Amino acid sequence: MVRPAKLTLALLALLVGLAHFASLEWLARQADAISGLTIMAPPMYTRMLRPAAPPPVVAVTLPAPVPKPRAAAAPKPRPAASSAKERPEKKPQEPPVEPVAQPAEPAPAPPEDVVAQAPEPPASAPEAAASAPQPAASATVAAASAPAGEAAALDQWPTDTRLTYDVTGEYRNPVSGTAHVQWQRDGSRYQVRLDVTIRVVVPITQTLTSQGEVTPAGLIPRAYEEMRTGGKRRVTQLGDQVVVLGNGTTVPRPAGVQDTASQFVELAQRFATGRDVLAVGRTVKMWLARPGGVDEWTYDVTEREVLSLPLMGDVETFHLKPRALVNPRGNITAEMWFAPSLQYLPVKIKVIMGTEAWLDLVVDRIEQR
Repeated sequence: MVRPAKLTLALLALLVGLAHFASLEWLARQADAISGLTIMAPPMYTRMLRPAAPPPVVAVTLPAPVPKPRAAAAPKPRPAASSAKERPEKKPQEPPVEPVAQPAEPAPAPPEDVVAQAPEPPASAPEAAASAPQPAASATVAAASAPAGEAAALDQWPTDTRLTYDVTGEYRNPVSGTAHVQWQRDGSRYQVRLDVTIRVVVPITQTLTSQGEVTPAGLIPRAYEEMRTGGKRRVTQLGDQVVVLGNGTTVPRPAGVQDTASQFVELAQRFATGRDVLAVGRTVKMWLARPGGVDEWTYDVTEREVLSLPLMGDVETFHLKPRALVNPRGNITAEMWFAPSLQYLPVKIKVIMGTEAWLDLVVDRIEQR
């Protein structure tokens, strides 16, 4: 009598376990749908990036808009004033008719004059006809060159790139680990993924993912996600007008806003194209959206510093330090070192967590597709 009861309890426990597992899977799929992320497959990297003299900075110029036809719009704002003046000017057209009719004595002469003067209007007509299509032709060329110019501007963004960092620091005790910053672009879509793994009692991994659109004027993040081992997913969605924070509240979307992951690539591209000047004494401002809120950060370019990288030797960099926020939402800040000889990429990142913990990410190798 006891065995059937134990069997029933075991079956119930198994069913509860399966239901729990299925619910977790469902919740994970729902979270993926809510975050708006579709993770890109990692590419095959074929070469290692080495320090090289940076090319001259060439500012990105957006394709000029197709000019609107203004030939008909320009003279018509003042019809009354111009028409009154143009009527006296049309009278000189009548005298040419009188001279042709007056010389009637030499009979053969007038036909010759008429024949000589007749070809002139057809000759001038083709010239006017040839000159008339020019605005339309130039507009067509401008319209055709706009997509080509935009595609060329997008091609100025780096190819798919992965930076691998050695991690050292303090987190209650000395810690070490590895980190990756991976940039991918598929047409006008992008993904930036930052993974940091530190080894303490058990490995802890923090993953930041940003996805959105690439434009000649910069990145437009659409979804940002933070994940940590043993923690919950934190998501930020960025619409055209508002930013949806992790708790569901909305705030206005500032122009040019980035997130914690996309800022590394956005800043590198700004420096490479001259939209921001990388020089000591300059400042760079950027709005950053995180699950907890949206803040404007100001970075000061404090110094030029030569870093000794393990596989690349001595590399000149520019050190960016963030200013303290008036109303900080936490105690985490990040300093960055950008290297012009390595496509202006961040070769060192220092993450400071209050006064008790910090992490140094120093690049070990840079791979590109």
